[in-house]
Amino acid sequence: MPRTLPEPSVDSFDLTVILSALADPGRRALMTALYHSQGPIDCAVLADKADLGLSNPTISHHYRVLREAGLTRTVTEGRQRIVRVRRDDMEKRFPGLLQAVLGSR
Repeated sequence: MPRTLPEPSVDSFDLTVILSALADPGRRALMTALYHSQGPIDCAVLADKADLGLSNPTISHHYRVLREAGLTRTVTEGRQRIVRVRRDDMEKRFPGLLQAVLGSR
């Protein structure tokens, strides 16, 4: 049975927390790969695609920081963790932010 991991509500998004999460090059690379993907993707597949050369615990930490900032939504399905960008929520709270930070490659 799928389960969504805890995440902040749109009303509680904090721009400082979001920008801090995106300030780290590893997290920004993960977010950029996710932002340009065609939709929800398995965390492990995305990490391989981003090719960061980081350890699994470090990548897990980056995913947690992004989720807790409100940038991503993670759903567990068995042993898989499916992650996606909260585009609509971010656009509602901070219009144009993701496009400005992650839009160009």
